Amino acid sequence: MPMQPWSPYGGGSPMLASTADRERAVDVLRAGYAEGRLGKTEFEQRVTRAYAARTQAELSGLVADLPQGPVSAPPAVPFYGPPAVRGSYGAAPVFRPAPYPGTTNGKATAAMVLGILTVMTAGLTSIPAVALGHQARSEIRASGQQGDGCAIAGLVLGWIWIAGWSVYWLVALTAAVN
Repeated sequence: MPMQPWSPYGGGSPMLASTADRERAVDVLRAGYAEGRLGKTEFEQRVTRAYAARTQAELSGLVADLPQGPVSAPPAVPFYGPPAVRGSYGAAPVFRPAPYPGTTNGKATAAMVLGILTVMTAGLTSIPAVALGHQARSEIRASGQQGDGCAIAGLVLGWIWIAGWSVYWLVALTAAVN
């Protein structure tokens, strides 16, 4: 019988089992139950017998028909070819890389930068920020790119400065007329 990973003396040893040996055997049984190798009643019976076992030989007999430890799997290697035909003999599984979250729309970034620059340019960049923000939002809706928050930030900052300058010129014009 091959050596059991949880038994330091190999399977079938008449050595008395420790609590840790029993727990390791129950862990193997839990893994077998989780993988569908054991039914519920059989799992419960084996767990009861594992906790009642006195020797490592008894524990070894309870887990002899189960794999010890996690089932090994080949490393996932990305494959960029067409997917293998399901059911074909010897076809390797296809592991595609995780999808890239997408790119941020450049006009959205520019709108946000221009919106921030309106503070330093006294509103000079507010109109381009608003124009780029609207263009970016329409492109984002059409293409699904990232950057909607940047476009909205550029729009808000641009419109705030346009409204501020409009109020300023309205007050200045009203003061000049009176």
